[in-house]
Amino acid sequence: MKTSLPSDTTNKLLAHLENSNAEITKIYPGDTLLRQPVHTVYGGAHIFKADTMSKLGLMALRSLEEYAPDAESFANAIGLNDSGKLAQTVYDQVVAKLRREPVEDFRIDFEDGFGNRSDAEEDETAVRSARETARGMREGTLSPYIGIRIKPFTEELKARSIRTLDIFVSTLADASGGELPANFVVTLPKITTPEQAAVLVKLLELLERNASLASGSLKMEFMVETTQSIFNHQGEVAIPAIINAAKNRCVAAHFGTYDYTASCSITAAYQTMEHPSCDFARHVMKVTLAGTGVWLSDGATNALPVAPHRANAGERLTDEQLTDNHRAVHQSWKLAYDHTRHSLRHGFYQGWDLHPAQLPVRYAACYAFFLEGFKDASERLSNFMEKAAQATLVGNVFDDAATGQGLLNYFLRALNCGAITEEDVVATGMSLEEVMSRSFAKIMDNRRKSLQV
Repeated sequence: MKTSLPSDTTNKLLAHLENSNAEITKIYPGDTLLRQPVHTVYGGAHIFKADTMSKLGLMALRSLEEYAPDAESFANAIGLNDSGKLAQTVYDQVVAKLRREPVEDFRIDFEDGFGNRSDAEEDETAVRSARETARGMREGTLSPYIGIRIKPFTEELKARSIRTLDIFVSTLADASGGELPANFVVTLPKITTPEQAAVLVKLLELLERNASLASGSLKMEFMVETTQSIFNHQGEVAIPAIINAAKNRCVAAHFGTYDYTASCSITAAYQTMEHPSCDFARHVMKVTLAGTGVWLSDGATNALPVAPHRANAGERLTDEQLTDNHRAVHQSWKLAYDHTRHSLRHGFYQGWDLHPAQLPVRYAACYAFFLEGFKDASERLSNFMEKAAQATLVGNVFDDAATGQGLLNYFLRALNCGAITEEDVVATGMSLEEVMSRSFAKIMDNRRKSLQV
C-alpha cells in the first residue's frame, strides 16, 4: 500500500506519544480497588470512645424501630415508591447493615463538632481520644475507615491545629506500638491554598519519622469549603495544585455545603445541598478529580431527625406530641433521602452523616438507588457480554461502548455499597476479575481475543 509519511518521522512522533501517554497515566491512574465508604460520620472528639460505633448502631436501630418499625412505614417516610418487594428488600438490608457494620467511616472531630474549648481541654481530649482509638484497635471495635479532623491552617488556628495533630498521632503511636488503624486519615478543613496541603504533608512526614510509624502511612484528605479551593486568585482551577502539594498522600476531597455557600454570600435560608452553587462546585470537583483515584464525598444534611418532644420522668407524651415527633423525624428523613439521591445522581457516592438517626436513610438511599435499576442493567450488560464487542439493542435503548462503561460503573458502585452481591454480578456473565478491571474496553478487548483464538 502506498504511504507518504517517512518511517523515521512517525517513529519519533510515536515515541513522543508514548512518553506523553505514560505521563498522563501517572496523573490519571483510575479508581482505586479499595472499597469507598458510603459516608463519613463526624463526631466531636470530646465524646469519642472505642465503642462509639456500636453505640451509634444501637441508636440508629432504636430510631428505626420507633419511627418506622416496618418496611411500609419506612418507605412512606422517605418517599420510596414501590409495590412492596423493593421496599422490604431495602428495609431488611438496612437493618442487617446497622447490626453488622453501622458505621463505615468515622472522623474524630476537633473542628466544628468540637467547638471552642481551652487549650488545656483540647490537649487532654487529644490524648484521651488517641488512647480510645488504640483501645478500639485492640478490641476490634473501630469502623473500617477512621481518622481525625483537625482545625484549619488559618493564622488564628494553625498552631492549635498542629499541636492537636502532634499530640493525637504521637499518643496513638505510643499506645499502639507504632501502628495505625486501618485506613487512617487526617482531614484538613477550609483549605484556601496549596501551601496548606504542603505543610500538612511535611508534618505527616515528620510524625512518621519521629513516632516510628511506617513511611507513607499517614494519609490526608481536604475539604472544599471555600471559593478559593475551587478557583484561585488567578482564575485557575485550584484543586490540581492542592493535589500536587499533597504528594500522593491525598485520598479524598470532601465538599462542605454550608461553609461553601456561606463563602458565596448565600443567605442561611438557601444554604442547601441542592443549591446551584453547590452543584457547580461539585461538578468542578468531579471533572478535575475524575480518574485520579481521589475519592469524592458530598456534604451533610443539617436538618437532623430529632423528635421535638420528650417526656419527663414519670410522664407520657400526648398523642398530638407523638404525631409531631413522627412528622418531624419523617420530614428530616425525606430531606436526607432526597439529598443522598441527588448526590448519587451526580456521581458522588459518599457523603456526611451527622446523627445516628441519619444512618438508616443513608443506607436505604444507596440500596434503593442501585436496586431500582438492577434488572434492566443486568439484562443490558448480559447482552453486552454475550455479543462481546457488538452493539446491542434492548428495547428502545441502543447501547454503545460508553454505555457499557456506564453499566460497569453501576455494578462496581452497587457492589461497593453492598446493594448487590458478587453472585449478582457473576450472573450477568462477567467474572469478578473482569469487573475489578474497572474497564469495559479491556473486558471487550479480552473477549475479542478469546473469540479469535
